[in-house]
This record gives sequence, C-alpha cells and structure tokens, in this order.
Amino acid sequence: MVYIFSRPSCLLLASISDASQRPLIIDGRSYPTDAWTNIPPPILDHYGRKLHVQPNHPLSITRKLIESCFPDFQHHNALSGVVTVDQNFNSLGFAADHPGRSRTDTYYINKDTLLRTHTSAHEVDVFRANTSNGYTIAADVYRRDAVDRTHYPAFHQMEGALTWDRNNFKSTDEFLHHLSSDLANFKPTNVEVEDANPPFHSERNPLQEKYHSPGEAELVGAHLKRSLEHMVVTIFTEADEALQNSGLEPAAEDKDPLKVRWVESFFPHTSPSWEMEVWWQGDWLEVLGCGVIEQPLLIRSEVPSRVGWAFGLGLERLAMLLFGIPDIRLFWSKDSRFLSQFDENKPIRRFQPFSKYPAAPRDVAFWLPKSGPVVAETPAATSTAPSPAGGKQTEPTLDTAPAFHENDLMEVVRSTAGDSVEDVICIDNFKHPKTGRQSLCYRVTYRSLEKTLTNEEANSLHEQIRQELVTKFGVELR
Repeated sequence: MVYIFSRPSCLLLASISDASQRPLIIDGRSYPTDAWTNIPPPILDHYGRKLHVQPNHPLSITRKLIESCFPDFQHHNALSGVVTVDQNFNSLGFAADHPGRSRTDTYYINKDTLLRTHTSAHEVDVFRANTSNGYTIAADVYRRDAVDRTHYPAFHQMEGALTWDRNNFKSTDEFLHHLSSDLANFKPTNVEVEDANPPFHSERNPLQEKYHSPGEAELVGAHLKRSLEHMVVTIFTEADEALQNSGLEPAAEDKDPLKVRWVESFFPHTSPSWEMEVWWQGDWLEVLGCGVIEQPLLIRSEVPSRVGWAFGLGLERLAMLLFGIPDIRLFWSKDSRFLSQFDENKPIRRFQPFSKYPAAPRDVAFWLPKSGPVVAETPAATSTAPSPAGGKQTEPTLDTAPAFHENDLMEVVRSTAGDSVEDVICIDNFKHPKTGRQSLCYRVTYRSLEKTLTNEEANSLHEQIRQELVTKFGVELR
C-alpha cells in the first residue's frame, strides 16, 4: 500500500499499523495482513465466482470441450485460489528476483500467502499426489494487469499434463517402444501441420541432457504435439460450426483450411518448448504453450522416475474465439441478455451483441514526483535484502517518493470505475529537458456494457481517479 504523509508521522505510522492488523476473510477463513497486503475489495468480490464451472457459462462450456479431448485424465476444477508463496513461486523454481513476485504484478494476502497467478501453483502438489498419469487443472487466476478488452485482473487458465513412470518399463528401449506404439494409434487429423523445427536444439530449444535421452525427448514431444493437434481440431471444428449456424461461415470455395504451426519457444518449466499457432479465419492465432516437463520439477514433486509433457492456455482467449465474444468484461456479466445466450446442452452459438453504448474518453496527465514526504514500498531493484515472498523489499520510509508502476494506475482505475472502463492507454510520456521531471498522459475510455454513461457519470469517475492518483502517488495533475 502507498500512504501520503499529510499528517504527523506518528499518526501516519499508527494508521499503517492499524491497517496491517485487519484480517482478510476469504472463503470463510481469516488471513492476517501485513505490509505486503495489496488486494482491493473489487478483486475479492470476483473471488469465488467460479465461472469455469458455472452451468451454461461460455468458460465452462470451453473447459468441458477441452476435457472431452482427454477422457482418461483426472480433471481438477475446485482447487483453492489462495496459495502460498512456496506453491506459487518457490516450488516452480522462480528466481528470488523474478518480476512476477513483485507487488506490482501479484495480489498478496500477506507476505506468505497470495491469490494464485497461474494454475501451475498446483503442479507440484498434483504430481506429488500421483493419483493419475494425466490431469487437467482449470481455475481462476489473478494478476495486476492492463485495462483493455482482452485483459482482466481475474481470468481463467487451463493446463494439462501426461507422464509415464519409467519404472513400469524394463528398459529405455521398452519405454520408447511403448511411446512409438501410442503414436501409431493416433488417428490422422487431415490438418496441415507446419513444423520445420528439430525435436530439440542445443541453443534455441535444448534437450535436458542430464535427464532425458534424445529418443525420449523426441517421442514425448511428438506425443505432445499429436495430442494437442487433435484437441485443436475438436475446438475449431466447433468454432466453424458455430460460424456456420450464425450465417458467418464463408462459402466452401472461399474458406481457408485449418492449419497448425509449431514455433520454438521458452517456458520456465518445460524444455524443449513450443507454442502452437492455428490458421483460422485468415490469421495465425497463438493458442497455447507447451513442452517436455523440466525433470527438476518432477524431482521436487517426489516422482523422479516420471517423464512427460505439459501444456497451458487461457480459457478466455479460446472462449472469445469460439463464441465471438468481443470484450473480456462480458464473462463477468450477470446480465441475462448475455448469460441466456449459452446452453451447454446445445451446439455452440456465436454471441449476439445486445447493445453498443457510446464511448466516453477522458485524459489524465500528471507530473511524477521526484521526491517528497510519501510512504511507499521501495522498488525491488533498490533493496538489498530478500523478502520472505522473494524479490526484494525494504520497510516503508517517510522520505522517498513512490515508485510509480503502470499497473498501479490500472488498479486505481479498476478500483474506482470497475467495469465501466473499456481501455486505458498511455498516449504521452515526456521528460522535461531542464528539470528532469517526467510527465505521463493516459487516455481512459469509459464505456459500460450495460448502459449509456452520462457525461456527469464519466466526469465523476474520472475526477475520482485523478484525485486517487494525487492521494496515493503524490503526482501533480496537469
């Protein structure tokens, strides 16, 4: 949190202490708060909605469609969104100074506990439980992020993994024969696949030489790609049918065939790694990331004899493609005009806009403070001691200006105007050549999904945001 020193320091420090004493109640459980606590009430209002299992919700329909591609997997859909720092970061090998650990990126309940930023927070626990060879996890996740039509601080991820236990095979050759037999049993997809990449590359996409033979990595990677190609065909066949039913599908002679492209990539917990792109409706779409699971992760999970693959994707991204939903805020709508359009027992249908309310753009320009009597957390890069949560942080001080981060502005906008804001973009960044002071200007586009905002309403919200920036960050409005 950031506090303005506009009262005697003893009173200000008392208010900090009082604030840190108030517990947060989440899922009926009380959590102590401290200097790391940064979850605003609107985020807690979203917690527990569980849209990915809400009957007839487009996110739930999308999840079920993906699960149908892995009928033998164990599907986890009810894992708690409150996790420890160890689960979310340490167990996955995040470096102590990884930016994801920062309070500018993550919602902390306290220094040891947070709202998960990814479904991977449960990977080690699920692998350690070792109750199935394959699993999926679908869940709500939380990150401090931009404000636009494709980003939201609460969203949903889905991941899956399949592992084999080498101890179940007499030799590496027997394991490789098993993988080859599995691959031979895949039915052809009749989809054009572009994959000019080698199974691994010593520099760009390395083999885990310490743990995997070249044959294991190649066959596990091939098994991964064939599995996900079948999944994508299932998803985009449904998408094509939805377009056809809505009258938007082009004539057969004008329709581009579905294509898949594999691109080398990097992810912290897989190697080699790839992104899958799909050619659909005249454009290449990035759909998911995947790869051969990093063996140290499985070792930390106490299943060192297992080897396998994993993938991860954003449910909102796929649901927006499937249903033609243009704005991520709509997923959280309780408006029956939105929710009544979807039925999990019927073929997928495209979203029909029920209104288009006018935009009300407003600009906010301000000078950042160079110094001042402001209480703020010290930026990670300027501290020397690691915090319990990882990254770096020192105690708040009374003589330093706050380190302004764009996500802080986004949080002010969301907390003040909620879903009445469609977009926030920086339109000017200026540094004065003589004084060295930095000026920023952001354009905030107000547009409700459910009603027309009056000028008075937009002006009132904008003024509140302006004043919040002054109060929390000591900026000078222009």
